[in-house]
Amino acid sequence: MKTVRKGFLLLAAVLFITGFGYAQSTLKIGYINSTKLMSMMPEADSAQAQVKKYAAGLQKQMQSMAQEYQNKVRDYQNNVGTMSDLIRQTKEKEISDLQQRIQAFQASADQDVQKKQQELFQPIITKVKNAIDAVGKEYHYTYILDVSQGVVLYYANGDDVTPLVKKKLGLK
Repeated sequence: MKTVRKGFLLLAAVLFITGFGYAQSTLKIGYINSTKLMSMMPEADSAQAQVKKYAAGLQKQMQSMAQEYQNKVRDYQNNVGTMSDLIRQTKEKEISDLQQRIQAFQASADQDVQKKQQELFQPIITKVKNAIDAVGKEYHYTYILDVSQGVVLYYANGDDVTPLVKKKLGLK
């Protein structure tokens, strides 16, 4: 009984090691630098230009509000000595309200620019992701790692699939 048990354990160990070795031999890892690839996409330049134009429009509005704020503060400072209490309080409230509107506008503008960027880049990201998926399936990769994210510290044994994905996207 003891011999059968030892034989069974030995057989199980051999099968485990053989199976583990086989599983490792079929593992195929590739890597890509998605940041570099995205910068090669012609659509990315257009999307970035649109984001900059959108942000510039918001910045122009922000500068206009800031100029209005400065004018109100300057007017208040120049005339505070001659104002009645009611006018002074009204001017202070106007300035305070304008300052709050500027802060709210700035926060909203930042969110809007991020939203616009996401909206414009999402189709490009999806296109790249689909190309990476297609390359992974076509060339039988188990994993394709993105080295631009800084998570992979060593990837010399992998294959750089950037040329394959570029080909799939029609990039040179």
